[in-house]
Amino acid sequence: MTIKLYNTATRRKEVFRPLNDKKVGLYVCGVTVYDLCHIGHARSAIVFDVLVRYLRARGFDVTYVRNFTDLDDKIINRANELGKKPMEIAEHYIDEFYKDMERLSILKPDKEPRATQYVEGMIQMIATLIEKGFAYVEGQDVFYSVEKFNGYGQLSGRRLEDMKAGSRIAVNERKRHPMDFVLWKGAKPGEPQWPSPWGPGRPGWHLECSVMSSHFLGPTFDIHGGGKDLLFPHHENERAQSIAANGGEFARYWVHNGFVTIDSEKMSKSLGNFLTIRDALKEYHPEVLRLFLLSKHYRHPLDFSRNAVSDVQSGLVRIYRTLQRLNTLVGKPTTQSETSLYGSLSDTKDHPLLEQFTNLMDDDLNTPGAIGLIFETVKDMNRTMDKLGDKTGTRDREKLVTEREHLLRCGNVLGILAEEPETFFQELSSSKPEADPEEIESLVAERARARARKDWATADAIRNRLREMGVILEDGPKGTTWRYEI
Repeated sequence: MTIKLYNTATRRKEVFRPLNDKKVGLYVCGVTVYDLCHIGHARSAIVFDVLVRYLRARGFDVTYVRNFTDLDDKIINRANELGKKPMEIAEHYIDEFYKDMERLSILKPDKEPRATQYVEGMIQMIATLIEKGFAYVEGQDVFYSVEKFNGYGQLSGRRLEDMKAGSRIAVNERKRHPMDFVLWKGAKPGEPQWPSPWGPGRPGWHLECSVMSSHFLGPTFDIHGGGKDLLFPHHENERAQSIAANGGEFARYWVHNGFVTIDSEKMSKSLGNFLTIRDALKEYHPEVLRLFLLSKHYRHPLDFSRNAVSDVQSGLVRIYRTLQRLNTLVGKPTTQSETSLYGSLSDTKDHPLLEQFTNLMDDDLNTPGAIGLIFETVKDMNRTMDKLGDKTGTRDREKLVTEREHLLRCGNVLGILAEEPETFFQELSSSKPEADPEEIESLVAERARARARKDWATADAIRNRLREMGVILEDGPKGTTWRYEI
C-alpha cells in the first residue's frame, strides 16, 4: 500500500509522490518565541515528528525544516514590558522551547532557520514582487496586492469577494483591498530595523516562511505543514507571494493539524484554561502526554481533559507492564534491531503486526488505529504468556522476542516505549512522595518470613502498610516483586 496524505489544497486524500523519488522536502511553520509553548504547540510538533519518523521508517530521505519567528509585534511588546531587548526575549524562549521538545522526545529538524537571519532574502523577494506588479509601495510600507494574484483564496477555500478583514488582519486605509497584507513595515522608534530600498523597517510576518522554505527546499517542495490556525491568512499569503515571485507550485501537499481545546473550551489565558507544555509535564509523564496527543486523528480537534489523559496513562501502564513481564520471561532487548530508532518498515511481508501498522499509518497517519493495534497486540502477548507460565520453549521464546521487536519498532515511530519499564514507572511516580526502597525491601523480606511460617495476619498487615506507603506487591512463582502505585 502507498502512503496517502490529506491535502488541504485539494480537500482530499492523495497518494504521496515526492518530487525526487525517495527524497522528501518538508517545511513546518514553527513558533513565535515570546512565551512558553502550550499543548497546542505540542500537538503540532508531535504530529510532524511522527510524520518524519514514519517517512524515514518507510525508506524516505527527509529534509525537515522548521523555523523560529524571532521578531514580531508580540516579541517587541514582551521586551518592552520586561525592559529587555527583543533578541533577549527570543533567545530565552528558544532555549525554553528546546527543553520542552527534548522532554517530549521530539527529534530536532535538519534545519532550524530564524527569521532575522534571512531579512536580505525577504528584501529581495519584495523587490521581485514589486517588479512583477504584485506589490505596491505606500510611504515606507510595502503591501501585497491580493487582487493581482488569480489563485488567492484557493488554499483555504475562500472567495476574495467574500472576504472581510478579521482577526490578525489589520484594517489600513492605505490598502487597495482589505485583504492586502504588509510585506515591509516602515520603522517605528525603538524597534529593530533593517535598511531597505523603501526606507528602514522590518519584514511582515508572512514573508519569512516563503523565503526560508525556498532557501532550503527550492521554490517547489513536497510538504508544507502547520496548525489549522495558520491556514488563513498565513499559509494563504505564503502561497500567494511565493508563486507570484518564484513561479512553480510552492508546496505540493499541505498538511494541517487540528486544534486542542481544554474541557471543550478554546484555550485562553483570560479563561484560566491555558495549559503550557511545562505545566502539563509536571502532572503527566512525557510519553503519556505524547500518546494522548496522538490518540485522535491529527486533522480532528482534540479535547484535553484529566479523565481522557488518565485513560491514556492507564493504557500506557498496561503496555509497560507487559514489556516488564516479557523482560522477566525472555530477557531484555539486546539486538540492534530491537533498539534502533528507525526499524525499517519498507518490507513488512510475513510480519502481521508491522504490515497492519503500516497499512494504518499509510492511510493519512492513522495514529488512533495504530495505537489500538498496539493495545490489541499487547493483549495477545499477555494471553500467550498466561498460557506458557514459566515454561517457554525455544520456539515460544523466539516468537515473543520477535513480537516485542515489532512492537518496539511501532512504538519508535510514534515516539513511545523508549524507556526501560522500571525507569518509566519510577518517572511516572516521581511526582509522589515515595517510600525509601531499603525500607520497602526490609518489609517485603519480613512479610516473606511471615508467609513462610504461615503467619497470614502479619503478612496481610505488612501488605496493607506498604499499600498505605504507595507500594504494590505482586506475588509470583519466583517470589514477590514490588512497584510504586501509579
